[in-house]
Amino acid sequence: MRVLPSVALAVLAVTLSACSGPGPAPEAPSGAASGATASSGTTASSDTTTSSVPASDRAEPTGKATDLPAPPQRTPVPAASGPATAAPATASPAPPAPGATAHTDPGAVDVVVNKRRPLTPLDYAPADLRRPAVATPTGFDLLRPDAATAVEEMFAAAAADGVGLAMVSGYRSFSDQESTYAYWVGQYGGAAGADTVSARPGYSEHQTGLAFDVAQADGACTLVRCFQDTPAGQWTAAHAADFGFILRYPFGFHEITGFSAESWHFRYVGRDVSLAMKEAGTQTLEEHFGLPPAPSY
Repeated sequence: MRVLPSVALAVLAVTLSACSGPGPAPEAPSGAASGATASSGTTASSDTTTSSVPASDRAEPTGKATDLPAPPQRTPVPAASGPATAAPATASPAPPAPGATAHTDPGAVDVVVNKRRPLTPLDYAPADLRRPAVATPTGFDLLRPDAATAVEEMFAAAAADGVGLAMVSGYRSFSDQESTYAYWVGQYGGAAGADTVSARPGYSEHQTGLAFDVAQADGACTLVRCFQDTPAGQWTAAHAADFGFILRYPFGFHEITGFSAESWHFRYVGRDVSLAMKEAGTQTLEEHFGLPPAPSY
């Protein structure tokens, strides 16, 4: 998912020297850490992306993200004209929707977080986080211990195959995500565009400590759709399941996941789930667990 404003400039520094596009990228907030030197790619992007990324790199289908309708809002209920009437004592609450309570434990590896399944509580923070012993050019370099160990194993296997990987975004807190989302609302001029690329606070997988964004070690196509065509993008797509990871936002499944395709965003689910999905050809967690799609809030 989209990185914090403070990281966005680092990402731009990593990619802009090698990326080209239809116009200059908007200025990102200052104060970012420095990253690796980019090689070749397309217009810069940040979770990631800047608004100069071609529409085909940001949204599916290819229309501009800002052309998407705003997420539905609840209509205010007018004040009652008389005293409120209590519900009958015999009234029973409506049964929960199928799957409403399944996979909701934020500390469980099988938790599903999307636009209709917020974390509970919204400001949830993992009890334990650690920094994996891999290249982490940005300040968001923490993961849950189980995810961190899997990242170390995956990166070591990639290196053995001659592919260099870097982790550019791991855990982000509720307050971090507040800043991230507010930044993209400003860039897109409202929630409609921001909601295609950035999760609202309390709805982000990064807040679980189980998700991270991967990049190629030389910075090529960092957080841009062309990452899928790099050696790093191809290697992780082919091998991530062997280490318990899934590509969380695959191309063409935005109406289920709620987000534009991100070939760099991986989620730790454990090998049982990742290998089962790979064997069945299932692309999303929602489909695997039989949960409703989450195209909007």
